[in-house]
Amino acid sequence: MATETPAKTEAPAARTAQPAPRPEGNVLNFFSQGFLWLWALMVIIPVVWIVMTSFKTTRQIASDPLGLPDGLHLANYLNAWTNGNIGNYFLNTVQVMVFSVAGTMLLGAMAAYVLARYEFFGNRIIYFGFAAGMMFPVFLALFPLFKTLQNVGLLNTYPGLVIVYIAYSLPFTVFFLTAFFRTLPSGVAEAAVVDGAGHYRLFFQVMLPMAKPGLIAITIFNIIGQWNQFLLPLVLLSRNPEDAVISQGLANLALRQGYEGDSGALFAGTVMAMIPIFLAYILFQRQIQAGLTAGAIK
Repeated sequence: MATETPAKTEAPAARTAQPAPRPEGNVLNFFSQGFLWLWALMVIIPVVWIVMTSFKTTRQIASDPLGLPDGLHLANYLNAWTNGNIGNYFLNTVQVMVFSVAGTMLLGAMAAYVLARYEFFGNRIIYFGFAAGMMFPVFLALFPLFKTLQNVGLLNTYPGLVIVYIAYSLPFTVFFLTAFFRTLPSGVAEAAVVDGAGHYRLFFQVMLPMAKPGLIAITIFNIIGQWNQFLLPLVLLSRNPEDAVISQGLANLALRQGYEGDSGALFAGTVMAMIPIFLAYILFQRQIQAGLTAGAIK
């Protein structure tokens, strides 16, 4: 006679007790979030005030600098663009940065790729040389740069400023991209070599597309840094106001509008100078974040 075996009852899975959050962690989180909010307000409030003031008349700016504008005085932007010559400053800056940013990214990517993917004598010395370049203050290089460009006939010219911009931006570009290239998988590169790809094809057709997030991120940083650069063009570029870049143009506009008493045009010119950088960050925000976090994730 068969005996029925009792069904086995499975014991409920033991629940793992979650550790209680530590009080010091909550305190640290509170202070870190408070600091971020404070930092955000310190950045946002001046920007909002500049934008708001750009729609005021000069009389309203003098009488109520912190108040709201009584209307949208768009004539300030027209005066800044035409009388303030902001349009010409924009064109000059774009002409310089098209070549300086492109040269920085090409040379920086090539140098970073070699330093990250090839082992040779002096590799680390060159890498730390680029890293040390980030700590070198540009103030100490102004006179040597001035004399060097003067001796080669490139002083007060756009090509001379382009070369200096490239040299100024290369250390951080190489430092950033070297770390990024090291995170890329080696299997794809090895497969391309097996298929017969040479060094140039491997770099331009395989590695550069894989490094797109990092390239976009560092390109935006270079655009911001070169767009806001004031000291180098002030010393190395022509004193002719027509040849000034946007940073010099805003200084000239501030001096001119200070004598003419048109403060609204000055604030409008400042807003127009901020718009391209703001749009560039908004359009490429995801790529910038992906490029900055790719190395940590991988």
